[in-house]
Amino acid sequence: MPNSQWYAIRVKSNRERVTADSLRSKDYAVCLPTYYELSRRATRKRVSEWPLFPGYVFCCLDTNNRLPILTIPSVLHIVSVGRIPQPVDDYEMASLLSITKAGVPARTHPYFAIGQHVRLDTGPLTGVEGIILTHPRGQKLIVSISLLQRSIAVEVEPDWISLSCHNKVS
Repeated sequence: MPNSQWYAIRVKSNRERVTADSLRSKDYAVCLPTYYELSRRATRKRVSEWPLFPGYVFCCLDTNNRLPILTIPSVLHIVSVGRIPQPVDDYEMASLLSITKAGVPARTHPYFAIGQHVRLDTGPLTGVEGIILTHPRGQKLIVSISLLQRSIAVEVEPDWISLSCHNKVS
């Protein structure tokens, strides 16, 4: 669709996967980033898959034709400012899609509005932009979705990082 952009769609609790499947069945491009967590109960271990952005699904759509999305029972609304749906920033969505496609482990992380923005120049996430943080086991790249004020963290190698990224003022 020529006028399509990526939007965050707020969905009912624990209905992210059902909503993503419904959107795909209507031929929309959908992004539902997830992570895996090992849970231990008594004598057994189980791996569970959880959404990185609980309560949200990302969808590429034309806002002039949003009724088919809003009629899905699990959809609450398209994230908006007032009554105007707001698209996710292009570079943030591109970074999120790259992380999802690369299949690298990611976790939720507190949102940072201010920090050093970097771009990864090598490795499986080449071209991804975010905020770099250091921690005892290495470095993490924080990729934020400003519209939702949520972030995810991905462990990166120091030699993947370039500081030649634009500075984003929040």
